[in-house]
Amino acid sequence: MTVEFDGETMTVGDVVAVAREDEPVAVPEAARERIRASRERVEDVLDSGETVYGVNTGFGELVDQRIPREDIDQLQLNLVRSHASGVGEELPREAVRAMLATRINALAKGYSGVRERVVDLLVGMVNWGVHPVVPAQGSLGASGDLAPLAHVALVLIGEGEARVDGSEPLPGNEALAEADLDPVALKAKEGLALINGTQLTVGLAALLVHDAGRALRAADAAGALTTEVTMGTTATSTPALQEVRPHDGQQASARNVRRLTEGSEIVEAHRNCDRVQDAYSIRCLPQVHGAVRDALVHLRDAVEVELNSATDNPLVFDGDRVADRASGTETAAVLSGGNFHGEPLALRLDYLVTAVTELAAICERRVDRMVNPNVQEPHLPPFLVEGSGLQSGLMIPQYAAAALVNENRAIGRAAADNTPVSGNQEDHVSMSAQAAMDARRAVENLQTVVGIELLCAAQAAEFVDRAPEVEGEAAHGAGTAAVYEGVREVVPPLDADRPLYEDVDRAAALVAAGVIDDAVEGALGESLE
Repeated sequence: MTVEFDGETMTVGDVVAVAREDEPVAVPEAARERIRASRERVEDVLDSGETVYGVNTGFGELVDQRIPREDIDQLQLNLVRSHASGVGEELPREAVRAMLATRINALAKGYSGVRERVVDLLVGMVNWGVHPVVPAQGSLGASGDLAPLAHVALVLIGEGEARVDGSEPLPGNEALAEADLDPVALKAKEGLALINGTQLTVGLAALLVHDAGRALRAADAAGALTTEVTMGTTATSTPALQEVRPHDGQQASARNVRRLTEGSEIVEAHRNCDRVQDAYSIRCLPQVHGAVRDALVHLRDAVEVELNSATDNPLVFDGDRVADRASGTETAAVLSGGNFHGEPLALRLDYLVTAVTELAAICERRVDRMVNPNVQEPHLPPFLVEGSGLQSGLMIPQYAAAALVNENRAIGRAAADNTPVSGNQEDHVSMSAQAAMDARRAVENLQTVVGIELLCAAQAAEFVDRAPEVEGEAAHGAGTAAVYEGVREVVPPLDADRPLYEDVDRAAALVAAGVIDDAVEGALGESLE
């Protein structure tokens, strides 16, 4: 399926499809018309001799330097070369493809003033698997993700390095030749249009929205299974409680728990037991998971706007669009502004780190309630293994979960920082790229913590028939049964101590790859919210 980038309708799913599933891309004719019209306006500006930032001036602190007409193309070449100063490890393939995809869509809006040929080369690179080598560090998120995007732009001009479908890095011109693509010679405004924008931040953020959503649904599933195997009650997810505190996320998580445990003989077996209340990590699952869900929606809203925004500078408009309606006069069709500033994403990415840290924390607390002999239910053996003492069982996975929660608590404040640059011309920056990197790490840690809860809940399920409330075998709910079976397909029960790192990795992979989503959907006939 070809994904069309028209500058208006890109979704998180589109980014995932191109970045991870290698779907081909195209730019429709309507967007091409806008691109051509925008380029014509840049040519008009050049012919007029008007001074316009980024077209015939220097950059940053050098904005007051006027560039002669004969040096304008060289200015763009120098810009790309000088700004390709990233450092650190190479970005993963999916991050580079997300950058390419989101850059194409931003240019397709028709406000950047590039030639159609530049966009077509980006499209060709995506479709033929030419992936620039991009260092991960060096962006301040204003003026956009300059350094990472400059490394992408280097390959367009035949410089820098790129991998072609996983090859060893090749010089840019050789990588393009492998795909039968030709480099471009940059013209006025094009270098700036290629490197000025939030594409690293928003590309990573789009992938994060997808991944965090999967982890959140898997956490609902893990929490529901934990509730069952610890003889907890699902009454805390009843609609009556949610309706009198109707946060959207809380209601969604409560519905998920109800659907997952529907028909559970285990839950039904102790519905009228003497226990008055469960611990908060079980009782308050809808409230905590729901708040995380609301935080994720907050990020998704910003990502969906940003994916379809023009984020470089200056932007090229039809003169009529920027006319001063009060005076009846037209203003310049090329406007300098701050659409490249990553703050709308940076703050919400930091918020996401806080949210997924809380989700990991409540998952870890449920893990402790299953393995800790001081608080676990009587039917569960210490650390969920027979012969505990001689056997340590699932003691250390809880340590690992605690370590990952601690790591998450130490990150996630990138957007609160600011270091002025460019001679203090750029005196407030967003640090949005670092916020995205932090959020990426936090979500990866969350996937593992949820995997550990799944691992422990499945092991605890092996002892449910020992609970005094349960007489003989009792069935899980349709959803929790699918979750249990999903874990057991990759991890056998723990009968005696063994190295557990592979078990943890496999359980985390169930979360990251969406296997829990698929298992639940297959059992229930519909996906979790």
